[in-house]
Amino acid sequence: MSLRVVVAAPFKGTGRDRMGEQAFVVALSLDRDWVSPDQAKRLVDIGERSGLLDRDGDELVATFPYDEVTIPEDFEPDASIFRERSVFEHVLDALVDSGMERQAAVAAINERQQSLGVTAEVAAVLTARATGVDVEETAAKARDAIVQ
Repeated sequence: MSLRVVVAAPFKGTGRDRMGEQAFVVALSLDRDWVSPDQAKRLVDIGERSGLLDRDGDELVATFPYDEVTIPEDFEPDASIFRERSVFEHVLDALVDSGMERQAAVAAINERQQSLGVTAEVAAVLTARATGVDVEETAAKARDAIVQ
């Protein structure tokens, strides 16, 4: 979840769900001193691929309720924010964000995987859909990756 915290921080600072890319980079690299400017630019790309950010012209738009994200006072991002997350991780995070306990979500996914004989990613998407959690964008990206 630290990627979500890092991406939320610049938006929380302005109280708006959109900002210019340069303002985003400055907020992370100079204002918070969490990453270098080059790393902040890379986080824009990762945020877009993760579905946390969209572009609207020259602006970045938060695609999640950034104002509901808590940034711990002593928070320092670690190197894991630069690692691409799998479909399974995206869906698991969505289930947890919806209020499901992490352990219960993993158990439900494992049970569905075993009963249907499918991959963990497919079981995660099916579990999310069964509980009413929208993961269509993540599922579409996974489907596109398989087809290519």
